[in-house]
Amino acid sequence: MRYRGGMDVTGKVVLITGAARGIGAEVARQLAARGARLALVGLEKAQLEEVAREVGGRAWEADVTDWDALDRVMGEAAEHFGGIDVVVANAGIAATGFVRSMDPKAFERVIEVNLLGVWRTVRTALPHLIKSRGYCLVVSSLAAIVHIPGNAAYSAAKAGCEAFADSVRAEVRHLGVDVGTAYFSWISTDMVNSADEHPVFGRLRKGMPGLAGKKYPVRDVGRAVVKAIGKRAKAVHVPGWVGAVKYFRAFTPMVVDRQSAADVAEADRQMAANDTSGLVGPGGRAAGEVS
Repeated sequence: MRYRGGMDVTGKVVLITGAARGIGAEVARQLAARGARLALVGLEKAQLEEVAREVGGRAWEADVTDWDALDRVMGEAAEHFGGIDVVVANAGIAATGFVRSMDPKAFERVIEVNLLGVWRTVRTALPHLIKSRGYCLVVSSLAAIVHIPGNAAYSAAKAGCEAFADSVRAEVRHLGVDVGTAYFSWISTDMVNSADEHPVFGRLRKGMPGLAGKKYPVRDVGRAVVKAIGKRAKAVHVPGWVGAVKYFRAFTPMVVDRQSAADVAEADRQMAANDTSGLVGPGGRAAGEVS
């Protein structure tokens, strides 16, 4: 698959973090179908190795917040495959809860994985990407643009990812490395599905109006990411309307304030009265166990 000014993914070495399930695993499957060679990094060793077997890749169990582990993995992957052409900094977790009552450890773990994990992934990968004049895709989110109640840690981390990617893009362009940012809405993954089961946050999320509350299939993300890698794209949006929202971000706080006004007081009371905050989904549990 080749795009003008882009790359053919056939035979390219793609390293994906957070590859044990969800978006990371789906991207690996779709890239493998197009002939890419996959280096898969993540927690949940058995699950990760199962995905690696499925796609004919190799798995490295590592926590993206562990600098030494990531540095080792990048070196081993580059040695095993003869280099690294593409990095997808995808590893991420989520926690439910309102700031005044949520588990502080859960909040900070989201920042550590979703933002500091991206910084460490990109920093340790850059020497290899500079050698290959490669491409890095940082996974941000619609949450970087629209900041809803109950999602403060995730929004803060993903907004940081967007800003980080913008700066890095300008810094490494002259070295032949392209950097893209991915913006996804609610995707039907274990993380989002688990958040939907939360008695308070799930009701808030599913009550969002129109397209804002809809979940989208993970295969759509896989296709979009494969296309973005081929184009060495600056941005990728799933669904497409997310890209349009970026042009109206100055107005999104007003929209959120108005939409949430009727529900937040009761949700806040329930959050404060019940110890229901914390990391969600199997990926969140795995990240919590190593924190």
